[in-house]
Amino acid sequence: MHQLFAYIQLTKPRITILVIMTTVAGYLFAGGTTVLDPRLFYLVAGSVSACSGSAVLNQYLERDFDARMEHTRDRPIPVGLVQPVQALNLGIVLVLSGVTIAAMKVNLLSAFLILLTAFIYIVIYTPMKRVSWLSTSLGAVSGALPPVTGWAAATGTIGLGAWILFFILFLWQHPHFYAVAWMYRDDYRIGGFKILSAIDANGDRIFKHILVYTLLFVLASFLPYLFGLSGLQYGVGSLLLGIIPLMFSAQLFVSRSDRDTRRVFRATLAYLPMLLTLIVLGRFF
Repeated sequence: MHQLFAYIQLTKPRITILVIMTTVAGYLFAGGTTVLDPRLFYLVAGSVSACSGSAVLNQYLERDFDARMEHTRDRPIPVGLVQPVQALNLGIVLVLSGVTIAAMKVNLLSAFLILLTAFIYIVIYTPMKRVSWLSTSLGAVSGALPPVTGWAAATGTIGLGAWILFFILFLWQHPHFYAVAWMYRDDYRIGGFKILSAIDANGDRIFKHILVYTLLFVLASFLPYLFGLSGLQYGVGSLLLGIIPLMFSAQLFVSRSDRDTRRVFRATLAYLPMLLTLIVLGRFF
């Protein structure tokens, strides 16, 4: 049982839940029939498998760095619950299984997008964190692709709505991750990462980035209404929903306190599922 829990930890379940939400939202926003559609089931299965595999391979590649940091040193590989070669094999099998499921049961475009998401996360984003603070934006590309995959699964194409969802998710990830990165800034510095919080000791840049990107994703959330993909109720609701994260980001810009950093993290975390719900409902009302 303890070993099973260790393998589950390797897959980063929180990220998997986020992938499920955004993928399903993209599918339904594109006009996918219902959540009971077998195609959606296979899409979620493939996405979850590949996402879990990407998380495992990420921890395999960063095992030595995780061992240095307080908030990651208890992960399964650093503590010896899972051997590196086991993690490597598991990660590869999960990614390939996810892509195969999507290719055989959904369509080739969604399978390609799932593979592209994994490739960017593992091959580009993971090593880039030790090279440049721009890694956050590269990682955000990977994190913004699941709703595009959902759209592609429903329609076989990548339409305007898919790009709008991509844009919203891409912008949203910046303040959310920057808040996490600032909370663990000392850890990331010790771990040897070159992300913004590790090189911006005073927070001059990171707090500005948090505020600007929060404003941008709140404005971007209005795009489905502007392009006629959602009704007025959605347009008003999306702007109202953005008030709280924007308010907390403005407070953080002034206070620079850890308390307000945690508030931004929680506010952005709560914002996304509520916005995705509005987006899906706004397609029909």
